[in-house]
Amino acid sequence: MKRLGKWLAAILVVLVGAFLLLRTPDTDPAAMRAKYGAPPSQFVDLGGGLTVHLRDEGPRNDRGDAPVLVLLHGSNADLHTWDAWARALSGQFRVIRYDQIGHGLTGPNPAGGHSQDAMVAVLERLRIKLGLDRFALAGNSMGGGLAARYASAYPQQVSALILVDAAGAPRKAGGGRGNIGFTLAATPGINVLARSITPRSLVERSLSQSVSNQAVVTPAAVDRHWELLRYPGNRAATLERFTSQRRAFTPAELARITAPTLIIWGEEDRLIPVSATRFFADGIKDARVKVYPGIGHLPHEEAAAETANDVRAFLSPQG
Repeated sequence: MKRLGKWLAAILVVLVGAFLLLRTPDTDPAAMRAKYGAPPSQFVDLGGGLTVHLRDEGPRNDRGDAPVLVLLHGSNADLHTWDAWARALSGQFRVIRYDQIGHGLTGPNPAGGHSQDAMVAVLERLRIKLGLDRFALAGNSMGGGLAARYASAYPQQVSALILVDAAGAPRKAGGGRGNIGFTLAATPGINVLARSITPRSLVERSLSQSVSNQAVVTPAAVDRHWELLRYPGNRAATLERFTSQRRAFTPAELARITAPTLIIWGEEDRLIPVSATRFFADGIKDARVKVYPGIGHLPHEEAAAETANDVRAFLSPQG
């Protein structure tokens, strides 16, 4: 028994040592704000302890009727994923993008909960805070699912809807192969360790598996994803989302969307396959579909110029 106890103690020492060696601590909030939250970033107080990191760029006038486009990023991304679209479109549109709760410099929801319903509620609070009336709404992946849910719940507010490789199709219609980061986040036991052990190499591999155009997987992009994932509270929020039951759209929910809708998709998306376009196109009246060959899960980054031009044409009066 004494020998067994010594062996167990030795194993425990090794495990603790390995944990301490591999542990990747949270990033420093002040350093992250300095690096990723410089102007034109704003930090908007929505009350209840929630401050949202936001960028609001482009033309507006005294009457407040300049066209508005709100952009919603995907899971484990942040507002910077829309940099190319913001540069391309902010000359014509007022472009608003922000970090979702549990992401980026916004951090975790102080009220608790990071469900799609909670995110829809934050978007509506932000709309009221910014004094927006009707606006175009675009989202990628998780953000696309959020955009569709908001357009279904608040059809009177959404003038146009753009779904970019959106989440929300049933698994039989939209279940892809995923990537290593998302797989580990949803794996019981292993995902608990991910709260403290998140190597940069894992984030790089996950991002690389999400795209077909590997040119977007730059060292700076990997650093940003890795550092903001480790912003205090974001890893716990990620695990909460990935271990929660996912709810697909019902036909009735999609039927409530009345805004003109553009569905754009990467043909080589391995997370949510292009077959999911049929689900959304069948459920949303008169939706248009545009598929991009040779592109993966992030068309707005992988084919930034082409997708931005298509969005501009769609949102213009003649579009």
